[in-house]
Amino acid sequence: MRIAFVVDPLHSLKAYKDSSVAMMRAAQAAGHAIWAVRQEAIHWSALHGVCAEAVHLEMLADDKDWFVEVDRHVVALRDFGAVLMRKDPPFDAEYVTTTWLLERAEAEGARVFNSPRALRDHSEKLSVAEFAQFAVPSVVARDPALIQAFIDLERDTILKPLDGMGGSEIFRVRHDDPNRNVIVETLTHNGGRTIMAQRYIAEIADGDKRILIVGGEVVPYCLARIPKAGETRGNLAVGGRGVARALRDRDREIAATLAPVLAARGLLLVGLDVIGDWLTEINVTSPTCFVEIAEQTGFDAAELFVAALERACAAAT
Repeated sequence: MRIAFVVDPLHSLKAYKDSSVAMMRAAQAAGHAIWAVRQEAIHWSALHGVCAEAVHLEMLADDKDWFVEVDRHVVALRDFGAVLMRKDPPFDAEYVTTTWLLERAEAEGARVFNSPRALRDHSEKLSVAEFAQFAVPSVVARDPALIQAFIDLERDTILKPLDGMGGSEIFRVRHDDPNRNVIVETLTHNGGRTIMAQRYIAEIADGDKRILIVGGEVVPYCLARIPKAGETRGNLAVGGRGVARALRDRDREIAATLAPVLAARGLLLVGLDVIGDWLTEINVTSPTCFVEIAEQTGFDAAELFVAALERACAAAT
């Protein structure tokens, strides 16, 4: 089938580590045709429905020149066998608008993964509240006084916006931090923006674990993203080191509890973030770490994903 990947600009994707590229390569190896779509190219008209300019790619093994453009033209999204929404955050008004367009495409017959409605309904930060039995003590608020009270209670905290990715705007704030007031003021925009505060988890030194759920199946390995010296964030985008590990019992407990719930909502691919024994985020927009896990363990999550996609499309026909 023809598969459309809604992704960031192709030249910005680093093929040697990008999970979307790994998916494309696995899909082509399984006999599917690969197309790329830019978010801003998606549009609707009463005459043609939801369409986009799409680029037909031939995937190559070279990580520098990793594709050849075969063709490009405007295609109705319903004419693809599957549409994969892999655009990175920020989760802003344009992202929400894209989910509306993709939901309209679904109504016209397109098969979209992850479900546009599920993407829109699942804040990657706030969704942990649904699974509070696993979540680290947290508060979500825009009132600086509530954030300050939480810092006083927990003594050592992490503050972050709800719409970021890759470790952007994440601060560790202790109760005696001389900059705590200005950090809270800046992150909340003086009470104009809602943020999340969480208890600092010392086990971050052993890694922020990314656990993948594919088609309701828990991948048996995670990628522990270990902070570099002097850093509290394990994100690979800010210099964290990725070490693949087999899941521990607690990791499996968390993932196995969430997997059927999230899969039933149309979330074909989910990336859980677990530090120590605590669930900290539920990533649904463009979960990563496929390549690192495959290189270090031999487990091919991209191949697993393509098989799950094929089953989901067959079930929808």
